[in-house]
Amino acid sequence: MYSPTLRLLTVLELLQTYSSINGKELAHRLEVDIRTVRRYVMSLQDMGIPVAAERGPLGAYRLERGSRLPPLIYNDSEASALVVGLIAMRQLNFPIDAAAVESALAKTIRVLPQRLLCHVNELDDLIKVHNPSYLSATQVLKSDFVWLLEHAIKKRKTTQLTYSAKAGEQSVREVDLYGMVFVAGQWYVSGYCHLREGIRTFRLDRLAAIAKTEKEFIRPSDFDVLRCVMESRSHLQMSFDVEIVLQISIERARSLLPTEVQSLESIDEGVLYSQTTSRLDWLAFTLLNLDVPFKVRSPLELYVVFQEFAEKAKKIAQGKP
Repeated sequence: MYSPTLRLLTVLELLQTYSSINGKELAHRLEVDIRTVRRYVMSLQDMGIPVAAERGPLGAYRLERGSRLPPLIYNDSEASALVVGLIAMRQLNFPIDAAAVESALAKTIRVLPQRLLCHVNELDDLIKVHNPSYLSATQVLKSDFVWLLEHAIKKRKTTQLTYSAKAGEQSVREVDLYGMVFVAGQWYVSGYCHLREGIRTFRLDRLAAIAKTEKEFIRPSDFDVLRCVMESRSHLQMSFDVEIVLQISIERARSLLPTEVQSLESIDEGVLYSQTTSRLDWLAFTLLNLDVPFKVRSPLELYVVFQEFAEKAKKIAQGKP
């Protein structure tokens, strides 16, 4: 009456529907004998689907939570949502193994019906997440760090962090982590630092090591991790160490720029312009007025200022307020 493949999928569906079901009931529903049921269960196990078998008169089969997902059926909207999420994760350089994201996206696309495949291909071309490379270039994250941090935050376990500050000095500290936030191309965690005896924010790309502890903590119920990170960012640095490579001669650079406020050094690529400033807008304006080719070494935030200038100029050129 039914093909073996259909019966196999029916077994899986019944296991997903019921917390447990015995072999006799499965045999009755499939119109087969107990031995065939065992064969179907073994086939599912060979496919990596975690089916557990309890022996004995009251024994039954049940689907355990395992490392692999069983086959799922999505409607058009759900499949589109899944693909959009994976595309966004790829473009945001999520701190998850990139190969896993690409593999999940490829597997999803491979099983889509033709009518939906065309739609998904259009989504890949149309959807762009604004995450410029100059913002994400510093993000060298270990994917297992995210799992460890998530576990510590959820289980309320104090974590030992080996952290490198901007100047390069490294410290080991125990921190009660309250949450994780993605802001302006960077991932941050915030919480109570036992070393500093206060709330602190840490950039994930500066974490050298993470170790779990069994110490538990109580998270403040009114703690707003996003507000904490934003306030921390606003006070992180009032001045910026600037390094710009001007692609001109040292003689021309000296004629264009006063040496009282910055350093000019001849290098292979041209001239290294160095300065400390708290006004990136004025620096960007100065560089644009020079009308010479240049490359920004630091700070990367200067690119954001240039982008804001470009957007304002575009609106003015289009006659928009």
